[in-house]
Amino acid sequence: MKLKDKVAIITGSTKGMGKAIALLFAKEGAKVVVNSRSAEEENSTRKLIEKDGGSAIFIQADISNPKDVKDMFQETVETFGTVDILANNAGVHKPKEFFDLTKEDWEKVFSVNLIGMFLCSQQAAKIMVDHKCGRIINTASVRGLPHCGRDGNMDYSASKAGVISFTKSLAKKLAPNIQVNAIAPGPTDTDMNNWTKEDLKLTYAGRLLEPEEIAKVTLFLASEAPPSLTGEVIVVDGGYSLKQ
Repeated sequence: MKLKDKVAIITGSTKGMGKAIALLFAKEGAKVVVNSRSAEEENSTRKLIEKDGGSAIFIQADISNPKDVKDMFQETVETFGTVDILANNAGVHKPKEFFDLTKEDWEKVFSVNLIGMFLCSQQAAKIMVDHKCGRIINTASVRGLPHCGRDGNMDYSASKAGVISFTKSLAKKLAPNIQVNAIAPGPTDTDMNNWTKEDLKLTYAGRLLEPEEIAKVTLFLASEAPPSLTGEVIVVDGGYSLKQ
């Protein structure tokens, strides 16, 4: 098992990519913290992990709320003793055209996609620095790459560009003992999917990626990736960004 007895927090892990990451991590032996801001989404991922003989707890927390984040990490340490891996997966995205966007739209997207990521990373880093080891994996997006933004999601694209910059800055801060990397998924089959048929034509795969494909790359960064791999953005998009 690649993650035997490692403790992993995966934010936004009751559906989509987060759920796929949580299930794969548990299969590889990790003790998993399943997270969502909604208590109604608690059962599915945790129960699937436990049904397969894995170890998991659910913690309801809004990652844009500093107290919720602090409490989540405290409960994790009280339950499992530490935090070895943080997968910053939680995100929000509500497509709107440029002229329809409001200040509130920007604030909501940034509060989760970037500020929430910062809050979780800060709490994780405090634990990891003491232990002189740890892995942080951030979910960015191809929309955060310089040549892949588009009208309809400018706030989302800007937040994910921020994730990429944050990843590189944090990797410098926490080197050499803690590795920080990001994954930039392309067209993926999730609840937040708003990719068009025209977008899919721009991938070599010609289809939406499965969340499990993103999970496998996340697992690599959480386990087998060498210590020298840090501050990088791994693009997983079926070749979409190559055709922009």
